[in-house]
Amino acid sequence: MTEERMAEQDGPGPRKGTAEKRQALLRGARTVFGREGYARAGIDEIAAEAGVSTRTLYNHFGGKKNLFREVLMDSAAEVTAAHVALIERHLGKVTDIGEDIRALAREWMAGRAEHAPHMLLVRQIISEGPHLPADVIEEWQRTGPRAVTEAVRERFVELGAQGLLNVEESNSLEAARYFTLLTAGTVTVDTFFGVVPMPRAEVDARVESGVRVFLRLYATGNSA
Repeated sequence: MTEERMAEQDGPGPRKGTAEKRQALLRGARTVFGREGYARAGIDEIAAEAGVSTRTLYNHFGGKKNLFREVLMDSAAEVTAAHVALIERHLGKVTDIGEDIRALAREWMAGRAEHAPHMLLVRQIISEGPHLPADVIEEWQRTGPRAVTEAVRERFVELGAQGLLNVEESNSLEAARYFTLLTAGTVTVDTFFGVVPMPRAEVDARVESGVRVFLRLYATGNSA
């Protein structure tokens, strides 16, 4: 049995250490997991990237599974918080439904570069899904994608109550999903989650097209 497997299986959990070393480990692990994936990433490589010893890694996280969980949840929570702030900023007080939704979609896509390290992790989840711990994937979905979709859904329900969107509780989840798919989905898929570059003008054109379709589906009056 490898040292890594033994460390993951024994003891009640990882011991705590300094906050600085913990953050260094999270940053280093995010880099290595994003580059190598979960299965290929090695404890020695992660520790070296973080500038700490493997023993320090075990003391903090207990092993690779716990470390991957912490990295993914930390990254997902950070991106979710940024997206929720965008949603609140653009849809919290709407003056022009078409322009406010356009502004949200544009800023959402413009921020992709800022979240590039997280997107690397997401690509690894997609490619290595069968090899990843199922409970970790479920927790990531709850913390990340589902939380963002729920934030959009709640705002759409409010806008529906204000008479600005043809959205009510019964179709609000559908509307939130369509908004994401129409404004970000084709860019995400066609760039393979950022692997293949796409000119900014093309990204902007796809966002505009997606918003226009969404508004035709859900906006009241002529807001497209």
